[in-house]
Amino acid sequence: MDLHEPFRCPWCLGDRDYQQYHDTEWGTPLRDDKALFSLLVLEGAQAGLSWITILKRRQGYLAAMDNLDPDKIARYTDVDILRLMQDGRIIRNRRKIESAITNARAFLTMQEKGVTFSHWLWNWVDGQPIINHWERLFEIPAQTALSEKISKELVQKGFSFVGPTIVYAYMQSAGLVNDHLTDCYRYKELIFGA
Repeated sequence: MDLHEPFRCPWCLGDRDYQQYHDTEWGTPLRDDKALFSLLVLEGAQAGLSWITILKRRQGYLAAMDNLDPDKIARYTDVDILRLMQDGRIIRNRRKIESAITNARAFLTMQEKGVTFSHWLWNWVDGQPIINHWERLFEIPAQTALSEKISKELVQKGFSFVGPTIVYAYMQSAGLVNDHLTDCYRYKELIFGA
């Protein structure tokens, strides 16, 4: 190990792409509506798989699914589903593909009612990330009471593949919670700024 390398959360070690994602994205507050939608699609695609599997296919998803633009995905038809089922750049699971379309439509319905997804989502944490104080990976929960509440409301709004565990992973990656270990250099950077 390089003595000049900062301490990182152990889950990202061993893969350059994973480490880059950890260092620049995971836990960084994300407030752009379309970026939040894109991340929600990818988190849903992760169900039953590892995040690194999806991360390695992210560019494939962007290429295959119109840059994960909800306006375009909401208009997908059975023809698009069949096309995507043949596309090796993404996870070819029909339910997950259909979920992306369903979620795009639910996302746009919220906008049509004058609710921006970012505002709605960040209201759950009063606009500021929840700062946790985990010292070891095993302390970090897979889901919380808050992720259960958000999950339930997303389902009521017509979203799918948004169970409490997926929602908590989404909250972590979108920066609604800071779940970097307290020794990780990103933990303090995200609290006090780089």
